[in-house]
Amino acid sequence: MTTLEKKDISVVIDARGPRFSAAITVLVLAIALATQSLPLIAFQLAVFLIGATKGPQFTPYAFLFKNLIKPRLKGEFVPEDVRPPQFAQAVGFIFTVIAVAGLLSGATIVFTIATGFALAAAFLNAAFNYCLGCEFYLILLRARR
Repeated sequence: MTTLEKKDISVVIDARGPRFSAAITVLVLAIALATQSLPLIAFQLAVFLIGATKGPQFTPYAFLFKNLIKPRLKGEFVPEDVRPPQFAQAVGFIFTVIAVAGLLSGATIVFTIATGFALAAAFLNAAFNYCLGCEFYLILLRARR
């Protein structure tokens, strides 16, 4: 197998993990939004950074899912390509960078809007299993072809 062929093989994750992570993200972002907490939004920024660079399966939320939740779930492993959730993590990272910049500069409206967008996207995933970032990734993939 050549190096090019190895790059074409995608990592597969349990699709239930990102939804669990989105639920925790909703909680973290909602508290950060309500309290304008810099440490909390910075923590979420770090989680998104890990998810965007290494993959969502390496975030602290994925660790909780893998060790506490997944062993208790009944049913089969639900495979999902890691690339769309990883792209969604990158989008979340961009929004939280903007939120942190807004908070640090005193532009609380920028913080509120950026955090609100990230919160809305995480809520869609947690509540309805609709990953907005994943869908955007697929649209970009189709447009590229």
